Amino acid sequence: MSSTPSPAVLVVVGAGPRATGLLERIAANAPELWEEARELRIHLVDPHPPGPGRIWRHEQSALLRMNSMAEDVTMFTDESSTIDGPVQPGPSLAEWAAQFSGQGPRHAPYAEPTDPDVLTELRSLDGSDFPTRRAQSAYLDWVFRRALAQLPPTVTVEWHPTTATAVTGPPDGPQQVHLADRATPLTADLVVLAQGHLGSAPADECRDHAAFARRHGRFHLPPEFSADADLSGLRPGEHVILRGFGLAFIDLMTLLTEGRGGSYRTESDGTLTYLPSGREPVLHVGSRRGVPYHSKTRYRLQGPRPPLPRHFGPDAVDALLAEGRPLDLRRDVWPLMAKEIGFGHYHELFHAHPERTALPWADFVAAYDRQGWYDADTAALVARAVPDSADRLDFEVLDRPLDGLAFPTPEAFQDHLRDHIARDVARREDPQFSADLGAFLALLSVYGQLPRLVTAGRLTARSVAEGVDGWWHGFFSFLASGPPGFRLRQLLALSQAGIVHFVGAGIRIDTEESTGTFTATSPTVPGYALHATALIEAYLPGPCLDRTEDPLLRELHRAGALTEEVIADPTHTHRSGLLAVSPAHGHVLDPSLDSPHPRRIALGAPTNSRAVAAFARPRTDAPAFRQNDAVARALLRALSASEAETVTSPLDGRPLRV
Repeated sequence: MSSTPSPAVLVVVGAGPRATGLLERIAANAPELWEEARELRIHLVDPHPPGPGRIWRHEQSALLRMNSMAEDVTMFTDESSTIDGPVQPGPSLAEWAAQFSGQGPRHAPYAEPTDPDVLTELRSLDGSDFPTRRAQSAYLDWVFRRALAQLPPTVTVEWHPTTATAVTGPPDGPQQVHLADRATPLTADLVVLAQGHLGSAPADECRDHAAFARRHGRFHLPPEFSADADLSGLRPGEHVILRGFGLAFIDLMTLLTEGRGGSYRTESDGTLTYLPSGREPVLHVGSRRGVPYHSKTRYRLQGPRPPLPRHFGPDAVDALLAEGRPLDLRRDVWPLMAKEIGFGHYHELFHAHPERTALPWADFVAAYDRQGWYDADTAALVARAVPDSADRLDFEVLDRPLDGLAFPTPEAFQDHLRDHIARDVARREDPQFSADLGAFLALLSVYGQLPRLVTAGRLTARSVAEGVDGWWHGFFSFLASGPPGFRLRQLLALSQAGIVHFVGAGIRIDTEESTGTFTATSPTVPGYALHATALIEAYLPGPCLDRTEDPLLRELHRAGALTEEVIADPTHTHRSGLLAVSPAHGHVLDPSLDSPHPRRIALGAPTNSRAVAAFARPRTDAPAFRQNDAVARALLRALSASEAETVTSPLDGRPLRV
């Protein structure tokens, strides 16, 4: 055995927030797990800057903003983190920004952002502000540089600003990572795939609409990341149908109005008036629900933080799994999830606004804990304890606010939806309704517990398809991932100015060959059909290995070296489009091995770990941080073996020669 072991090599494909979080955890765990004398070379492969990556890169419109307040964004573990590695707290985006105005301590390595507009924003950034994505880009760049500075001297990082096109190599030998701009691949002991959110080729319906647009000289945009969308083909005054009313729509709305020279004037009553530039198209928006996502809250809890989880935590998941039978999400799991969200809501209501309750909290929660969510006794308890129905949590009304409603004319519906949006914004900015924030925090807690049920394989295939990946994902996004209130006030101004029109719920898109137009109809306004010369699919591309735009994943999939998650039972088969990985440490499931690949790991959005968010709200024990820590520790243990030793894979006990 050589007295000086050869360097260990780790290649990480992707250098955005997920890879940055992993690098931070490697730095945190290295003092315990890395032999100081051994060299570790880490190669990051990404055409976009390390830290921000593609989605959060600086080079995007300065108009685009986050949908989180600055104080609610962190890349660091804290006292809530349930991890094996060391907790190393760091500043939230708001705390980091405070140093540039002299309101907070300097954070090493200190360097002012080079963009003067970003620096100006950071100097005046309040914790309750919704920052630009360029501000988040600067924060992520700093987190990356801090992680580099905290690595031991024997651990080096090299960034390759290119695309990884393939990874080859046997499971018991070195891996070759092929790059687009060089003939010689990188040789690695272990490879981590952390590409983040990926694009995909359009599905059949989108391809049909694109072909229709080409035949008639019309405009069509398939699902796309807003910052990358080419909107130059839309003409001023052109009528455009947008299918989707979430964050992608908000971005597109901004780019097609302010982005084309329009502006807003604040009136004496606080409302906004839109001042058109004359270059805007006319936007007609509809979706399944027909309403925009709920506005983000812009206040803090008024009472103590609810002790979560309470009704849907690890013990509740253990009890469900111990039943040893197939589980249906809506029948078996949702009542516990709903009860948890209700607990967060009522905890804040009773502690922060006791004058609006009719029972002592101790009496209420004792009865609440004993009963199921859908029990008649629970409904009676809530009705008795919470006199005003506006203070009660009603999931059905929240989920589908247009159900059962129909309007005689499009104009009548415009008035109704403008009122709905105005009331939603007012509620989400009034701390008198801070119980909504309690429910939001419970939603985050529930979100972090649910993946374990999925990976355990106990949920029915239909429950995962229609429940977890369908209804639940949409419901969570609708309630918890909406736009800042100022965006919805802008939407109201655009509606009043005739730039935006609302189509309704259950939107249906058709084409008309005789006129070469797209048509949109909705049962919200029966008998009305809108004709437009452009169609935008205003939502992000979903995961799909069969159609992924990532060349490395596409090549591995073609070669049969990875597999899509498939959940099947006697009644249903669900193909999620997600890359199947092992639950514990994210090893890629390789069909050719009939087992996880010991040298290839995949993390983040494209995988079925469903721990998507790479950064998080402070003090929420973020699932992604837990996963980053576990994977970082497993990587360091595997890579720390000397050149001639045979070590054990941290995943499954298989021999792994490094």
